[in-house]
Amino acid sequence: GRLETSDCESLGSASGSEGDGEALPELEQELELLQDPEDELVCAALVEAVQAALCRAPLGPRRCSRLLMPPALRAQVRAELQRLARSEPCGLRGALLDLCVEQGKACHGVGRIAADPAVVPTFQLTLVLRMDSRLWPKIQGLFASGPAFAPLRLSTGFRVIKKKLYSSEQLLIEEC
Repeated sequence: GRLETSDCESLGSASGSEGDGEALPELEQELELLQDPEDELVCAALVEAVQAALCRAPLGPRRCSRLLMPPALRAQVRAELQRLARSEPCGLRGALLDLCVEQGKACHGVGRIAADPAVVPTFQLTLVLRMDSRLWPKIQGLFASGPAFAPLRLSTGFRVIKKKLYSSEQLLIEEC
């Protein structure tokens, strides 16, 4: 069944630290047994919320564009979110996701999404997506003129920063 919020809060930090090197296969198997079966549904909803936020992303002072996540990027983000949530007391339901898009050297905040608003967040993820650099020179002119909504593609490369909200552990930065 599903864990209630109070159950998640009482679990504490029973799992080991991620920064201690490679996890043993037995520990990985135990973590998979403890994984919330609803995480797959929560993850799918979270990735859809990310795509919706990207569709509304302001990219300039007067413009909005639809940022499109290629299918490969969606699959990679989904897998990484699930992997990072495995050791968390509430699984992915305890995630608070900050969404950012890199444009050149600038990084723009696009939104903040709670995976499950009914659960007190136990960890924060910052997902940094990148514009497809092969298209960037071709689309720079779009920001000055053109239609109000122009679809732009994101690169399949991204970065995820994980911060535990219930612990003083160091940040975990994953480059994908």
